[in-house]
Amino acid sequence: MKKKYLTLSFIMAVSASVWAQQPTNGDGIIKGKITEKITNEPVGFASVAISANGQIISGDLSDEDGSFTITNLPNTQVEVSVEYIGFKTYKHTVNLSAQKTVDLGTIALETDEEVLETLVIDAERSTMEQLVDRKVIRVGKDLSTAGASASDIMNNIPSVNVDQDGNISMRGNQNVRVLIDGKPTQLDPKTLLKQIPSNAIDKIELITNPSAKYNPEGMSGMINFVLKKNMQDGFNGSYNGNITFAKVPKFNQGIDLNYRKGKVNFFGNYNYSDQKTFNDGMMTQLDDMSEQRFDIVNDNKTHTFKVGFDVYANDKNTFSFYTNQTYADGIGTVGNTIFYPNNPLFLQTDQYEGSNQSQIYNAAYKKLFATAGQTLDFEVNYSKTNNDQGGNFDILNQGTNPYTDYSDNTVDAVQANLDYVHPFNEKTKLEVGAEYRNTGIDNTYTTTNTLGKPASFEYNVDIASAYATFGSKYDKWGYQIGARLEKYNVEANYIIGTEPADFKDDYLTVYPSAFLSYTPTQTDFFQISASRRVDRPNVWQTRPIRDYSTPRVVQIGNPQLKPQFTNSLEFNYTKVFGVKGSATFGAYYRMINAPIERTFYLDTSSPEAIAEKKMVMSYGNFDESTAYGAELSSNYKITKWWDIQPSVEYYFRNQRGIVTVLNPDTNEGELQQREIDNGVFNARMNNNFKITNAFRASLFGFYRGDAKDINGTMKAMYKMDAGLRYSFWENNANVSLRFNDVFNTMKASFEGDAPYPQTGVFTWESQSLFVGFQYMFGSGKNRALQRKTRDKNEVQNSGGFF
Repeated sequence: MKKKYLTLSFIMAVSASVWAQQPTNGDGIIKGKITEKITNEPVGFASVAISANGQIISGDLSDEDGSFTITNLPNTQVEVSVEYIGFKTYKHTVNLSAQKTVDLGTIALETDEEVLETLVIDAERSTMEQLVDRKVIRVGKDLSTAGASASDIMNNIPSVNVDQDGNISMRGNQNVRVLIDGKPTQLDPKTLLKQIPSNAIDKIELITNPSAKYNPEGMSGMINFVLKKNMQDGFNGSYNGNITFAKVPKFNQGIDLNYRKGKVNFFGNYNYSDQKTFNDGMMTQLDDMSEQRFDIVNDNKTHTFKVGFDVYANDKNTFSFYTNQTYADGIGTVGNTIFYPNNPLFLQTDQYEGSNQSQIYNAAYKKLFATAGQTLDFEVNYSKTNNDQGGNFDILNQGTNPYTDYSDNTVDAVQANLDYVHPFNEKTKLEVGAEYRNTGIDNTYTTTNTLGKPASFEYNVDIASAYATFGSKYDKWGYQIGARLEKYNVEANYIIGTEPADFKDDYLTVYPSAFLSYTPTQTDFFQISASRRVDRPNVWQTRPIRDYSTPRVVQIGNPQLKPQFTNSLEFNYTKVFGVKGSATFGAYYRMINAPIERTFYLDTSSPEAIAEKKMVMSYGNFDESTAYGAELSSNYKITKWWDIQPSVEYYFRNQRGIVTVLNPDTNEGELQQREIDNGVFNARMNNNFKITNAFRASLFGFYRGDAKDINGTMKAMYKMDAGLRYSFWENNANVSLRFNDVFNTMKASFEGDAPYPQTGVFTWESQSLFVGFQYMFGSGKNRALQRKTRDKNEVQNSGGFF
């Protein structure tokens, strides 16, 4: 049978455009709720068309809870048609002359096995949707070929930036919670994102103002990476491989397998990454005109395994289990050279060797009730991470003996969730739940440096919480209110040398949230929301142990850090332009109490440190600050062969704090209180060109403006990428080429005066050639029941968009 290549968003847009052209009159109303017959799950975004005399006269898309209401229908006999990919079309005749309002009740769609067996959903280009509580970027082939890993493609996403060190930020702030399939991870986000292949991502959810249902951590909200899941019976899978050519080639290979038979579904994948990267930097200290140069080489190899199964006991009960295992080894070499105008050359070579093993075990149970939308979920997640690192420091021509540092870090984390959803009717529902989390961290540090001291550090966090949200929709209005009650307890014990110290914090807090939405037409969506959130210092920010060292910079944590609380207000508006695309405008305002910021101050721990003008890089709580910003992004089809995704963003933040500044007269550091107004402008433009059905091209441009903080200014950054993609073997395979940073313009430049007047620039292998190959194989049919994932970020009130 000839295969059908369909794009779901295209069908929706065409339907909306056709309906908008049909005149209607009368006071007839048809409503109902659409579900899957097998699972009883609601079907959101299904096409509902109303026809009279063989012509479509009106229609709409179902909300995410499956409900729909169509008004202003003529008082005559009409036909209702419901369509959704993978299901048989539902048709029913209604006579509105005898009854003005007709409630069709629950419409249970039957699976169309023939269509599923032959259907391929070809997501050529990425799409963006603004839903009630989040922005969803569905990753198409244009975005998945932008780079080898999730980290590589994040600068292509509106609202998100990744700096030269891999640190991720959203709306100008790095206090972001990163989730994978709705679950937290103990890996550092910048390490985690480098381990996820870009072509394994189904969609990226940006939740800038989460409701009370979700954990309140992250001032800028949450970024959830939803990975692709196989939805077919039988045996099938895919292979993904790519090579990035820069100074040396970098490899990423992966295979994804799935087998379903009867009531049991088995799945697994394996990914291997071999990345050797080169970074260079230079810092000039203006008071003595000395210059420090960096030559950094990192050689990392990572193996990631995931295996699991789903058991469908019956249509109402599902049990799922999976384990994810990550093994990583790396060697980092940092060469430091300091040039003094009137002194001998200073040389230091640092070599770091580390290994990381991360284990995740997850079990989940899902219960469906007879009432559509009524569900009970229970999930337990356990993770353990071992991270060992040794550092060898060799200081040349200074008469100093080489020394070694060793750090052993173990993190154990347990999380349990219970969630219940109770719909009162098609438009109103209550959600309640509870969560318990425990994270224990054990760290030891030893050194052969005679100036250093051995240290040990234990950090234990207990969080117990419960939440309730209530949402409803009336006509074109929708609302949702909720609150989360959370008990937080942390205990830290550390010993540096022979000096013990303790730190404790214990508090009970309520985190409220509220959402209001208005949908005047099927092409306009307004939303306003408010919430309270918290950013707690992580273990790396609080660990009072040297984490990084150069001849002039030492990084340590601050165990006295306090959480920062943020009150947020946000507004969003989305407009659909028929089959052409859509545009979204968003604005926000935040009030931040005791923000956690990176600090630099003079190292006075020894006479040698003072004489060498060493700096300590750490973290501290500063005075209150405010932030606001606005975004405008779009997905627009200019012609049949050209579509664009432009976005512009402006973020403003007021920051106050105390820094140490060098007094040139006394050559000593002095405390200085500062207040900085920082406005940042960012812009992106992605172009996709359809040369033939199989051959596509892309062109991407990026600009990030100057960014200030109380220590200095990061200078503007910009680049341009160009790519090609060719599909073959009946669209089951494709090869991609992408030339990143065509003009080699990306670099991180800065200038500052705290604690010393200095300028600097860091560069990396931004200019590179990406070559990727993807092949899908196997066969099967029948869509499987979706596995329950905690914090999957579903819309929290009925009435959404698209």
